[in-house]
Amino acid sequence: MKKISYLLIIVLCIGILHSCSDEFLNVPNNENLTDSSFWQTKEHALQALTATYGAMHSASGSKWAFFEEVYTAMAYRADDVTNNTGETYSRSLASFSNTTEDTGPYNIWQSSYAGIGRANQIIQRIPEMQALSQVDKNTIVAEAKFLRALYYFWLVTGFENVPLVTTYETELDRLFVSQTTPDKIWEQIEKDLAEAEPNLLTEHSSEWKGRATQGAAKALLGKAYLFQEKWSQAEVKLGEVTGMGYSLLTNYADNFNGAAENGNESIFEIQFSGDRANGNDERQVFNFQVSPYAFGGWELFYPSDWLVEEMKTDLTTGGEISERVYESIFFDDPNSEMYSRDADAVVAYSAVSSDLNHPKYFKKYAFNQDVSFYNGTNIALIRYADVLLMYAEALNENGKTDQAIIEINKVRERGKAAPLGTMTQSQLRDQIRHHERPVELAMEFGIRWFDLYRWQRGSTATESIKTTLENHNKPFVENFQDKHILYPIPLQEININTNLKPNPGW
Repeated sequence: MKKISYLLIIVLCIGILHSCSDEFLNVPNNENLTDSSFWQTKEHALQALTATYGAMHSASGSKWAFFEEVYTAMAYRADDVTNNTGETYSRSLASFSNTTEDTGPYNIWQSSYAGIGRANQIIQRIPEMQALSQVDKNTIVAEAKFLRALYYFWLVTGFENVPLVTTYETELDRLFVSQTTPDKIWEQIEKDLAEAEPNLLTEHSSEWKGRATQGAAKALLGKAYLFQEKWSQAEVKLGEVTGMGYSLLTNYADNFNGAAENGNESIFEIQFSGDRANGNDERQVFNFQVSPYAFGGWELFYPSDWLVEEMKTDLTTGGEISERVYESIFFDDPNSEMYSRDADAVVAYSAVSSDLNHPKYFKKYAFNQDVSFYNGTNIALIRYADVLLMYAEALNENGKTDQAIIEINKVRERGKAAPLGTMTQSQLRDQIRHHERPVELAMEFGIRWFDLYRWQRGSTATESIKTTLENHNKPFVENFQDKHILYPIPLQEININTNLKPNPGW
């Protein structure tokens, strides 16, 4: 049987991946590593861990695979984003005309299983290493379990029916396994996070910022409970995060401009580097993708009409549009401004409106950091504002609506929106689903579509995705079928592993 060289995978990843803090990115030349010489030192263990984090960029470490394939595949079907139909990336997903051969879902599958395979290897090999203290072993294995849970979270919410592989296999045929049921994947996610949590650090030194912490494990576990409508467990676990010292940044925009990376509001981020260390390019490109053609950008996608109109209702106590809206979108409003690379200045919408190709743009991550539009700003996967909103949702579903409003108002007040008054449970549920979460978390990685997914799949006030998309005037919604709730199992994978079965309707 054909053997897999996992060491080769790790060595290649070390050379091309940049995962955590800039210090964490610095790795030595590894050309002389062999199967017998690896897994000998603490440095080797950390290099393997770096490769496991690196799968978040993509299986190969390419930033383009992440931004043009993984991100767009996760974002374009939702009601808060409208794609530029003149650009090909994930265009078929946005119009619900995709096939089993589309590359976006394939890249999500490939990246997730690459990360899972690397995590499995760490979980098996690290305990055998003599060069590590028991504390180091426990911490590194815990981080690998956190990452494995994260990658399985992406898979189960995107595809549902996926193989569960938790052992390090060197025989390729042993990886040709059948899919398991979603409940088994959720069980594994919960198990990994519960085992990881006590062995993770509460905070890393500046050299290792970006690695998973106890707070990240608690937050992801709370999110997993929320997706399964385990409201009581979600309330407890997310409540634990609120007691860990996290806080909302004073300035909403600092979550996206690089001013507070891995800071007080950050619970877990995908790390990017602003340079091209060791000949590699791991800068992020959202600035380029969201900026208008008139500013030298690509304008790959836009805020949807529904989102902009909903944001216009997010008002201050004085009746003005809130600060978090102005820091999220660039639109036809006297107070709306955005950085223009061509002007090398912040410009008012009114000054450039005649030059714009589209009437509205996202401006998160669009800041003056690099004349080429590229920068090293990290992308938040879980921030404290999201935790507070998830916590509020769990509280509300547990009948604690007044307490839930208190938590939501913390987020609103930071964004300079007026506090909510008294609401019923049903009213607050709708407010959370169709205002608070999309307004606060617009276009953020892997959030809105999967919120819509869980509200359709759940039994608590179930909402049809298609109905929501119709109500919010999603383009091409007439093409939406039940099969589009899930990604198709990639045809490339079915051709390799004949034990895989297509998802329903595909």
